[in-house]
Amino acid sequence: MAEERTRQGKPADGTESHDPDFPEAFLSFMRQGWRDTELPVAPRPEAPNHAKRRAALAEAFPGETLVIPTGNEKVRANDTEHRFRPGSDFAYLTGDLEPDSVLVLRPGGESTLFMRPRSSRVTDEFFRSRHGELWVGRRPTLREKSTELGLPTADLSELDATLAELAPGRTRVLRGFDARVDAAVRQYDGARADGQPGRDRELAIAIAELKLVKDEWEIAQLQEACDATVRGFEDVARALPADRGVSERLLEGVFALRARHDGNDVGYGSIVGAGEHATVLHWVHNHGATRPGDLLLMDMGVENRNLYTADVTRVLPVDGRFTPLQRQVYDAVYAAQQAGIEMCRPGVAFRDVHLASMRVLAEALKDLGLLPVSVDEAMDPASTVYRRWTLHGTSHMLGIDVHDCANARKENYREGPLGEGYVLTVEPGLYFQPEDEMVPEELRGIGVRIEDDILVTADGPVNLSAGLPRRSDEVETWLAEQREAGPRLPG
Repeated sequence: MAEERTRQGKPADGTESHDPDFPEAFLSFMRQGWRDTELPVAPRPEAPNHAKRRAALAEAFPGETLVIPTGNEKVRANDTEHRFRPGSDFAYLTGDLEPDSVLVLRPGGESTLFMRPRSSRVTDEFFRSRHGELWVGRRPTLREKSTELGLPTADLSELDATLAELAPGRTRVLRGFDARVDAAVRQYDGARADGQPGRDRELAIAIAELKLVKDEWEIAQLQEACDATVRGFEDVARALPADRGVSERLLEGVFALRARHDGNDVGYGSIVGAGEHATVLHWVHNHGATRPGDLLLMDMGVENRNLYTADVTRVLPVDGRFTPLQRQVYDAVYAAQQAGIEMCRPGVAFRDVHLASMRVLAEALKDLGLLPVSVDEAMDPASTVYRRWTLHGTSHMLGIDVHDCANARKENYREGPLGEGYVLTVEPGLYFQPEDEMVPEELRGIGVRIEDDILVTADGPVNLSAGLPRRSDEVETWLAEQREAGPRLPG
């Protein structure tokens, strides 16, 4: 397989088809006169947390070998790549953020991280290859990475031989991240005779369910991401004029600056919806403009440097004050969110958070004269007609993915109870589409969603994103204060 290992048709050694044929005099000159250096690495304080996760995963599959790749760089266009983002499950188990790496977890919990090591001066890779440090910077040596992560390491070139020795019936692979790994380890079975998920699917499920409960370090990461997100919303508010329009993309860019400065990136494509764009749930085109008198919905989150992300939505009145109708809709959504947040306690069914929020919204829709039936009839699972204006669920798990734990079994997630240490969003909304003839004209084009990140504790819900106001009067005061403070650069 080593001879076939290429990326998007490119040679595995990292050279390019357009590389020049260097004269020997140049090559000889480049191979001499370099001082060797070592990176000042130290064990990461969170390394024991990752070790505990690997041990728990190994215990779930006794006597088996587990293979978890991080994935490869993805081509953006021709010979340019997207910025690499590690596979979430791999990062959750190792803390490593480099591309191409593969974790092999042996029976009993013995682990090896296969990685691309530093491009030494023994070959010309350091100056000729796209993997070379003169092109992409200094990579850690195997020893340096092992010291940092508290995890044995091996050269990626040795992975083929290791994978070839694994018995398919006693090996599970986290598939879909690295085609070479998927091809090297034959899938033992796609599904059992009883229709339950296959062996590899069970591995993905087990990792997702480990991620349901956040440890103290993870909670600190999420709080850091939320705090940076608060600063990002403040930056945007300070750049939002009250008396003229600006492009949605300007505001998206202001937040993105904070995300790259204070974290790794945005945790997902930022939604900046001005006016009727706020009624489009995943509005990521962001090619519109604000307008005084309209509302501005922004759903944005900073992903911190350890890849944990916030997910927060706020709605601002562009000119600084809600109109009476806007305030009525906003306050209804606020009341619905508050009802959902109060339900975020250990033992409460996940779906009950949603139902608590939806009942408040159904009552508000009845008050607006929109529901064609009673609130109780609308809330009946055989009806749910209120969803014409609410559309989506109220919550999802949050962590190292914005939609964390997505592979968890429904009985342990969406149809299960909340547990202490869970972190979830609470984000009800009302959306009145511009073309909806079942609502009065003055409501059409209004979209309101309020979203916060809630930690479930034995003492009740903790709002990690409480640094941003939620009540309509507090939002107006906060917006005025931000504008008075004026624009700022991250620092």
